[in-house]
Amino acid sequence: MPLPATPSQTIGPFHGTALPFPGGGEAAPVGHPDTITVHGCLSDGDGAPVPEALLEFWQAAPDGSLVGAPGSLRRDGAAFTGFGRVVTRDDGRYTLRTLPPGGAPYLALCLLVPGLTRHLFTRVYLAFPEHDPLIEALPPARRATLLAAPEAGGHRTYRFDIRLRGGAETVFLAFPDRGGRPGPP
Repeated sequence: MPLPATPSQTIGPFHGTALPFPGGGEAAPVGHPDTITVHGCLSDGDGAPVPEALLEFWQAAPDGSLVGAPGSLRRDGAAFTGFGRVVTRDDGRYTLRTLPPGGAPYLALCLLVPGLTRHLFTRVYLAFPEHDPLIEALPPARRATLLAAPEAGGHRTYRFDIRLRGGAETVFLAFPDRGGRPGPP
């Protein structure tokens, strides 16, 4: 009878055990009337869910200010920090509650996925702006992979599925090498 794999036999890193923090997916202040929900599923090239991936969301506040300064990991229930961190569940699903971004029309997303040695960057657009250099540089069929779809009947709820490979692969961003440090999305 085969034995289950031990941690040293599997491909890490395992971000889901040490980096999550209480309220990580609750970026919006408690009870804020403009709260939106962004949820979806992270899947591999075959469509299988990817559990234990860490998703970090960074964004501007609704007024366009960048408030993700020191203390972004602390939640006081009233302040908006512009940062959220969630782990995908066993079924690859995640949920983030945040406020609509102002200024930049997207949420920046960094994915740390078990089995990948480098993190991936992408954007989550709630709507495409009239002029956006990134969107305009993409073929029309690829643009849709960056757009969160509003859900019918879901009050201020958007679905954003992320596909790591395959024909419907999400557009991931590349940044110039900064001495081993990634640049901001």
